[in-house]
Amino acid sequence: QVQLVESGGGLVQAGGSLRLSCAASGIIFSRYTMGWYRQAPGKQRELVAAIISGVSANYADSVKGRFTISRDNAKNTTYLQMNSLKPEDTAVYYCNARWYTNYLWGQGTQVTVSS
Repeated sequence: QVQLVESGGGLVQAGGSLRLSCAASGIIFSRYTMGWYRQAPGKQRELVAAIISGVSANYADSVKGRFTISRDNAKNTTYLQMNSLKPEDTAVYYCNARWYTNYLWGQGTQVTVSS
């Protein structure tokens, strides 16, 4: 079964940290660019970070220096380490897998940062 399953969201105080995980199944994981998106209430979904197999990663300006995306191809899992969280980081975070025209989405995990 092809699916992405996120975990690790929750409630944290401003300045705190969370680590999101996204476990993939049913795909050749190493082929896919993995990304994290987020959607806050009333706003469009936006790219937070993405990583191509192994090396290259890119980040939204709003999270540079605070968030780190990584992947473990042996475990078919990608991670998003979020440090120095701010209330404006509050959103539903979605995992995305992309390979040519193939796009997959996870169900989302809520991250809430209290001030």
